[in-house]
Amino acid sequence: MNRGVTPDDLVVAGIAVAAGLAAAVLLRMMLRWLAVRADRTRWGGDDVIVDALRSLVPWAAVAAGVAVAASALPLTTRTRHNVTVSLTALLILVASFTAARVVSGLVRSVAQSRSAVAGSATIFVNITRVVVLAVGFLVVLQTLGISIAPLLTALGVGGLAVALALQDTLANLFAGVHILASKTVQPGDYIRLSSAEEGYVVDINWRNTVVRQLSNNLVIIPNAKLASTNMTNFSRPEQQMTLLVQVGVGYDSDLEHVERVTAEVVGSVMTDITGALPDHEPAIRFHTFGDSRISFTVILGVGEFSDQYRIKHEFIKRLHARYRAEGIRIPAPTRTVALQQGAVTIPHQREAAQPIV
Repeated sequence: MNRGVTPDDLVVAGIAVAAGLAAAVLLRMMLRWLAVRADRTRWGGDDVIVDALRSLVPWAAVAAGVAVAASALPLTTRTRHNVTVSLTALLILVASFTAARVVSGLVRSVAQSRSAVAGSATIFVNITRVVVLAVGFLVVLQTLGISIAPLLTALGVGGLAVALALQDTLANLFAGVHILASKTVQPGDYIRLSSAEEGYVVDINWRNTVVRQLSNNLVIIPNAKLASTNMTNFSRPEQQMTLLVQVGVGYDSDLEHVERVTAEVVGSVMTDITGALPDHEPAIRFHTFGDSRISFTVILGVGEFSDQYRIKHEFIKRLHARYRAEGIRIPAPTRTVALQQGAVTIPHQREAAQPIV
């Protein structure tokens, strides 16, 4: 038979609880100091770990104080057991949330470091968080003495019905996992679908892929559709790309002179314009004798997809001004119509070479 609670027991229990609270405050202050130090490092994983420990360690200190207080009081065996089980379940629950935060934070950090953009693939973050929390919940039930075998059996039987009801959702989920695992598309890539949608991949979550267009509008694409459509990824295997610009000059032009002048313009654009490749070697390729022009292709180097518009704009302006200064003729389209009495005859269509003035 247990003796009654004495004032000494209450004092000892109070001291234990107060010590636990004081330890929680001190540990939180120490972890805050560690968070400042971790923020100065390049690796983002230490920030995630320290931030998660700031939630777990103080709760562990409080639980330890309560456990010591319970052991100092003359409690019955059943009450002591209930207190111990409750504290254990509380710590497991807090540890589960902490582990979920740490694991999801590390997954997000890895995703961001590999894609080198601010966005992240939240599908892996959400999956890891749900798995860790589910395992923690089952452990808490087992700790409280609740058998999880019937629950697992019910989940197994009901899983088939849930899978049939959420067929489209699960298809998008597994399609998103397949896309990321195969590394065909990652956040930060610029893609274009066969249905004409294009833009930067902002995020790939459990249901859809978010694409930001150059106009800053968002396009939401189901993962299953993205996995089954034809797609061009302009960021893989590398972001650098070539830009082809078609140009034509008159037959009376000195092609050596044209090539030299065009190469000089290409070199100036590659050096002066942001997003161009300064090391790009100018490339001019003559390829067609047209009706009234000799056509050729100018190959420019571009750092990434969205840079091409600015580079092409500046190249055409500079090339036009330089051709004008050098007296290089560019054909202008014209149409000749011959009129005869009683009929209108269009003998042919031609282009007349006119100088740039």
